[in-house]
Amino acid sequence: MIKIIMHGCNGKMGKVVCDIVKNDSEAEIVAGVDMTSGNTDFPVFTNIKDCDIEADVIIDFSTASAVPAVIEYAEEKNIPAVICTTGLSPETEEMLNKASEKVAMFKSANMSVGINLIAAILKKYSNVLYDAGFDVEIVERHHNQKIDAPSGTAILLGDAVNEGVGNKLEYVYDRSQVRQKRDRRELGFSAVRGGTIVGDHEVIFAGKDEVIEFTHSAYSKEVFAVGAVKAAKFMKGRKAGKYDMQDVMSEI
Repeated sequence: MIKIIMHGCNGKMGKVVCDIVKNDSEAEIVAGVDMTSGNTDFPVFTNIKDCDIEADVIIDFSTASAVPAVIEYAEEKNIPAVICTTGLSPETEEMLNKASEKVAMFKSANMSVGINLIAAILKKYSNVLYDAGFDVEIVERHHNQKIDAPSGTAILLGDAVNEGVGNKLEYVYDRSQVRQKRDRRELGFSAVRGGTIVGDHEVIFAGKDEVIEFTHSAYSKEVFAVGAVKAAKFMKGRKAGKYDMQDVMSEI
């Protein structure tokens, strides 16, 4: 049985994770952390520093500003942490990297197994299409409440493509101010915001007279919560280091 502290337990994603764990015989939420109250069957703290419950791992689905406290707590208590929150500042990213020298830290831009499988494929085969003259573009669609663009997942996929082609590509986020033909080295990103779209991503390879697309659509937040619980199980008892979903998938 893995014992979990759920940071952000009363948020949208936190509630989904808690619901999944309730039906998992191998996992248990032993404590939660959230600024708002909710109906839970475990103790909830408003500040993670006040949490005195023993646990095997922390899952964080909160806000970027709250993540430093999670990292500090994980390092102090020597508890592995699964950081699912996106949009972290460079300072927080550096803080996480330093903490990983002392405790196991997990960070992924997307917790979906499907997205990370596509990323693995892109790393391995993007060079085949790029060397054959294909241009690469990424289109992502999200709900109208999302504040960052492009999404962290779009960047994750772009990084996978770029790694696959030997980091030859330059990211382009806006062409509205430039009137010129597309450069061979461009990797363009387009963001769509509207309605309640959970998350759609397309990686488009456009060649002469043919187009190849890698697409992924998330129809509920559950796909991300399932990945978070898988990651938590993977992280239990891990030695210090930085891990991501590619590590988790290697054992699925």
